[in-house]
Amino acid sequence: MSVENRAAGLDPSVFVHPMGLCESDRVGPRTRIWAFAHVLEGAEVGADCNLGDHAFVEGGARLGDRVTVKNAVLVWDRVTVEDEVFLGPNMVFTNDLTPRVGFRKAPEQLVPTLVRRGATVGANATVVCGVTIGRHAFVAAGAVVTRDVPDHALVAGNPARRIGWVCACGRRLDDALACACGRRYRLDGTSELAQVAGPD
Repeated sequence: MSVENRAAGLDPSVFVHPMGLCESDRVGPRTRIWAFAHVLEGAEVGADCNLGDHAFVEGGARLGDRVTVKNAVLVWDRVTVEDEVFLGPNMVFTNDLTPRVGFRKAPEQLVPTLVRRGATVGANATVVCGVTIGRHAFVAAGAVVTRDVPDHALVAGNPARRIGWVCACGRRLDDALACACGRRYRLDGTSELAQVAGPD
C-alpha cells in the first residue's frame, strides 16, 4: 500500500523523498525535500530549494528561491527567508517572545523575522524573533541573534555582536574592506557597507 506524501498540484519537478512529507502546494519547481523533512500546508517554498533531513517548515513561513535548509532546521510561522539564503544544520528560529502552554497566541500575535537575500546563518545558531538579518550577513555557528544584523555584518557570540564584515562571496573582509575575490567595499556612516568595486 502506498502513502501519498505530497500535496496535490505540486510541479512534477518537485522531489519529495519517500520518507518526507510535503503538505503545501506552494512549493516551487525543482525543490528537493529529503527524508523526514516536513513542509506544512500554508508554507511557501520557492524554486530550486533544498530541504535536508528532519527540516521543518511551518504553515505561514516563507522561503524564497535557491534557499538551502540543512538538516534539522526549524522555520516557524511568520519567518520570511529571501532568495539564496543558507540555513546551517540545527539552526532554529523563534516566533514568540513570551511562550506559555496555557496561553496560546493567534498567528497575528506571533513576532515576524526576516532574513534578507544572500545571508548565511551558521550551524546551531538561534534567531530570536523580531529581528532582520541583512543582505549577505553572516551569523556564526552557535550565535544567538537578539537584534538586527546589518548587511554584510559578521556576528558571533551570545548575544551576537558584530566582529567583522563579510563579502557577498562569504569571505571575511580585511581591514581595508577588500576581499580576495576582487570586491571592495566602503562604510557609509558607521553601519552600512556599500560595494565600490569588483564583480556584481
